[in-house]
Amino acid sequence: MDEEYDLIVLGTGLTECILSGIMSVMGKKVLHMDRNTYYGAESASITPLEDLFTRFNLPGSPPESMGKGRDWNVDLIPKFLMANGQLVSMLLTTQVTRYLEFKVIEGSFVYKKGSIYKVPSTESEALASSLMGMFEKRRFRKLLMYISSFDENDPKTLEGIDPKRTTMQAIYDKFSLGQDVIDFVGHALALYRTDDYLNEPCLDTIKKIQLYKESLDRYGKSPYLYPLYGLGELPQGFARLSAIYGGTYMLNTPIEEIVMENGKVVGVKSEGKIARCKQLICDPSYIMDKVTKVGQVIRVICIMSHPIKKTSDANSCQIIIPQNQVNRKHDIYVCMISHAHNVAAQGKYVAIVSTMVETSNPENEIKPALDLLEPVEQKFVSISDLYAPVDMGTESQIFISRSYDATTHFETTCDDIKGIYKRMMGKDFDLAELQRQQSSIGDLADQ
Repeated sequence: MDEEYDLIVLGTGLTECILSGIMSVMGKKVLHMDRNTYYGAESASITPLEDLFTRFNLPGSPPESMGKGRDWNVDLIPKFLMANGQLVSMLLTTQVTRYLEFKVIEGSFVYKKGSIYKVPSTESEALASSLMGMFEKRRFRKLLMYISSFDENDPKTLEGIDPKRTTMQAIYDKFSLGQDVIDFVGHALALYRTDDYLNEPCLDTIKKIQLYKESLDRYGKSPYLYPLYGLGELPQGFARLSAIYGGTYMLNTPIEEIVMENGKVVGVKSEGKIARCKQLICDPSYIMDKVTKVGQVIRVICIMSHPIKKTSDANSCQIIIPQNQVNRKHDIYVCMISHAHNVAAQGKYVAIVSTMVETSNPENEIKPALDLLEPVEQKFVSISDLYAPVDMGTESQIFISRSYDATTHFETTCDDIKGIYKRMMGKDFDLAELQRQQSSIGDLADQ
């Protein structure tokens, strides 16, 4: 244990495992430790089902009607991967895809006035959608055509818009779009959690909608992917990548102290011994005096014996309830997966509802989503504090990840990873450089 490492990583959440894998590929000597006996930390998939009942302090055992406990792999934090998004790029570049198998999520839906509708994301779907009236469909179609051809470096495609100064609200006004259309464009296509983006320059929003469309174009049914056997497979995949490039893993290891000298991290003490390091990455739970609470998320895992109504009996889907539809400041999300993804017993479905907490009665806040899922056989309710680091970590060389937010995709997680990488390495994260590094070391995975 009395060894010196370039980097020690505490916690095996997805953020920590991806950074551990990347830094190992970049040639750093990495030690990865976790107090838990399993991978994934807060982003783990729980198996067997009995462990989920224990984790949520539910009395008794799962009923026989829920099948074998080992058939279940239930995510604690629900998220999907954007098919053309940052995490898929990282998986492909690092070849972690060799350890994983994905399925396309079958549908993406949006909530309007108590009902759900398929999200129209192509010109032809827009014209066929019952979400909008005839005139609105035409205006929405024009917006989609504008965004499809939009290129910030080609003035001809901008139609007089300055993408770094014109607000997104001004773009909606340009196409005369009503509030319901604005709701689903901003929240179900651009995937914003609030309406703060309306008064920001439109460039980011247009890029987000282009990402949605590019992701949808890859597979057709929806822009989202999901790994068989649950999201817990993702941190394990990156842990294997780290190990291939010399990373050392120690699960079930007590962390007694983060050792500092002159305000800088110099090591981690465990069972009386110190492993020395130059840099440290950890999740907020390992160093609570260097993080601040930035909110709370409620998540409710629901086990059902039926698909969600009005989703064409999809085995998997996402539903977004825009905040304006339920008089809130934040959207409500529903992720549903099923036995088709090897995460539930045959004929069973797992829907997870999540949102930012706004009142003293969080369960009441998600009632519109729970109403869509009835009847529910079993609920598991959690309310988690969200934390963010209080400083950049450049002085102490301790780099702390952010808690996982309520969004149902990994784009915000990837932004956090890239931010930590930049603070650690003093330069932007570059997938091409990572690929070159892997190639120069040689394909050790095949040895």
